[in-house]
Amino acid sequence: MDIELIIFAAVAVFVISRLYSVLGTKTGAEPPQTVTRETSPRRAEDSEEAPRKPGIRPAFTGPGAAGMEAIAAIDKQFNPRDFLQGSKKAYEMIVAAFADGDRKMLKTLLDDDVYEAYETAIDEREAAGRDPLRLMRLRSAEIADAELTHDGIARVSVSFEASLSDGENQRTAKEIWTFERPARSRDPNWFLSEVAEAS
Repeated sequence: MDIELIIFAAVAVFVISRLYSVLGTKTGAEPPQTVTRETSPRRAEDSEEAPRKPGIRPAFTGPGAAGMEAIAAIDKQFNPRDFLQGSKKAYEMIVAAFADGDRKMLKTLLDDDVYEAYETAIDEREAAGRDPLRLMRLRSAEIADAELTHDGIARVSVSFEASLSDGENQRTAKEIWTFERPARSRDPNWFLSEVAEAS
């Protein structure tokens, strides 16, 4: 796998400490959750679909549904849609910072070990005179799996597909990032625990 693609994935989660207001919480981009009142009220049995009872959310569906149910049972703030939106913002932000070689910014976002690896990759790229890979388009981001481990760790895997370009050549990056955090923790930060190339 291209070293720059690996670096993108290896550091992505650490920016989330700066994005705690968008990852796993409401982003403000979603339409307001309103209830439309009809001019003449009608009974639930007269409508095509009875309204949901207050406080009852729909069941999760798709890959990792059982895991997300288990996570949400403990972490009441967990919302897959908001988590996914936050992870996409983090992906875009990190790719841009890495491409710009913005060490000052990265220093505030990464822990020492990850920053060292990130800085080394930038140094090697600049020494070789290579143009950086920049994000052209984040094609897709989907939750691929989720689980709650026996020791209470929430794990969510996200499949990303993106188009990257160095100005001359364009390539497609397909990766699965697995984020985790203690489900009962008040700390909203998620940490990257695994990176794999998607098939």
